[in-house]
Amino acid sequence: MVTVPLTLLNLQDNGFHLLMEVIVFGHSFQAVLDTGASKTVFDKTTVETHLHEDMVLKHTDMVSTGLGTTSMQSFTLNVPDLQIGGLHLKNYEVAVLDLSTINYAYQQLDIDPVIGVVGGDILTRYGGVINYRKSTLTLRTRKLPVKAPIIHR
Repeated sequence: MVTVPLTLLNLQDNGFHLLMEVIVFGHSFQAVLDTGASKTVFDKTTVETHLHEDMVLKHTDMVSTGLGTTSMQSFTLNVPDLQIGGLHLKNYEVAVLDLSTINYAYQQLDIDPVIGVVGGDILTRYGGVINYRKSTLTLRTRKLPVKAPIIHR
């Protein structure tokens, strides 16, 4: 088990975001922890400045929803090493989108930009547990078996 410190960010009485440190491309970045995001997403502009010649940004036909648009260009990238606390994810596939609107909103609140969003894919696969009182995220170091989705009709 690894425990990752979280920062509770007050968005000027407009709700809260949880921020966490991730290490990717050999650099430390802040990311939003988002239980409602189905997949981990990185900002395209930030990714492009750190791409190595052996990394390929792949265009995908998937439609991105939940970011205020359904027509956003979407890419995927296999990140050689994504560190979240003591958890090392090797060749982990993330979605890559233009997150400039999120970073612009943060800039207006005098908050540093984020590389992206850590989503439900990581939380589900590694048994993520958020402790709001202690401001921590606990993850298993081994993948959990993925259960079939529950569909209610």
